[in-house]
Amino acid sequence: MAIDRGFVALTGKLEVSGDVPPELLGKPLLLASNHIGNLDPFVLIAACRKLGINPRFMLAGGLLDAPVMGPALKACGHLRVDRASANVGEAMHRAVEALQKGGDPIAVYPEGKITLDPGMWPERGKTGVARMALGGGIPVIPISQWGAHEAVYWGNLHVNGWRDFLPYLTSWVSAIRRRPTFKVHFGKPVELSDLSETTMGDARRAHERIMRAITEGLAPLRLDEPGLPRFHDPTRPTTGSSPWRPA
Repeated sequence: MAIDRGFVALTGKLEVSGDVPPELLGKPLLLASNHIGNLDPFVLIAACRKLGINPRFMLAGGLLDAPVMGPALKACGHLRVDRASANVGEAMHRAVEALQKGGDPIAVYPEGKITLDPGMWPERGKTGVARMALGGGIPVIPISQWGAHEAVYWGNLHVNGWRDFLPYLTSWVSAIRRRPTFKVHFGKPVELSDLSETTMGDARRAHERIMRAITEGLAPLRLDEPGLPRFHDPTRPTTGSSPWRPA
């Protein structure tokens, strides 16, 4: 986390607003964030460190299998989830168990991927975070991010050689010169007490509340960019759509 803080400080300027209620610290807690770029996990970790919390992430299995980085991520306690298999349910169960034992909160991206909405508003996402919250009675803090997309390009779906790294490297070097501002807002816990894991439709209702809370926190961070983002990433497809975009 200390290395991450230096990396983010080198790349741009970090602005953190909101907080995590003191009564939730040291207890089971889910951090649900929008996903806007390859750098935003690093920015989120730096923001959490500023508030004195140490999140663990639910990560795609490929990251944990990667050389060098994989063993480091495992040693930090991050949790594995293979999205294209039955492992997803098992991973959620492990996450709830880990949370109920106390310790560090778990950070999750409800969208499951970087948004491809043209305006970079959150995409629909899935109900995994909501199900974990309802199944374990775990509070959810909505986190909204803006600015990290300006530091590192979306890049390539598959990296097969050094040339595939060039979009990431050249955009990052450019960001060091431009010094973009990374905004992270911690919202109030999402109200889910009237919903139940066993009631049909409640997982979807909880998911909608979480996504709307993330979007509500995002809108003030980008008041001067309510439509299309000012920064253009030529490598990012714009094939997605957001049902949460403010009217």
